[in-house]
Amino acid sequence: MAITLVNPNGLPEIDVYRQVSIASGTKLVFLAGQVAWDADGVTVGEGDLTAQVEQCYRNIATALAGVGGSFDDVAKLTFYVVDWTPDKMPALLEGISRAAAKLGITPTPPATLLGVAALDVPEHLVEIEAIATLD
Repeated sequence: MAITLVNPNGLPEIDVYRQVSIASGTKLVFLAGQVAWDADGVTVGEGDLTAQVEQCYRNIATALAGVGGSFDDVAKLTFYVVDWTPDKMPALLEGISRAAAKLGITPTPPATLLGVAALDVPEHLVEIEAIATLD
């Protein structure tokens, strides 16, 4: 595995991600931001942040598998959430949990969450970027 995730002493331990990712692979993989489209380009979960987060994770898994990787290779995630407020956190975390259960993963790479005014189309509530490292 090309990624080692750690929580250094002196930084808070967060349940859903680790503070640091050490990448030792030889290939960097940069995924375009993934939105809640299915394979046909149809938005999944219109108006439902949980469903859209889950679909984004599925799309990330599909993209990584397409280049010989998996979530184990993810060094960093960046979340862009439309009109973010802290009360949306349970829905976001539920989407991650659902995706993790269906994909059989423990997605805990370092992550950044940014609130944004809008994404590519009004139906999209979240977009997730991933950076991975492959051996």
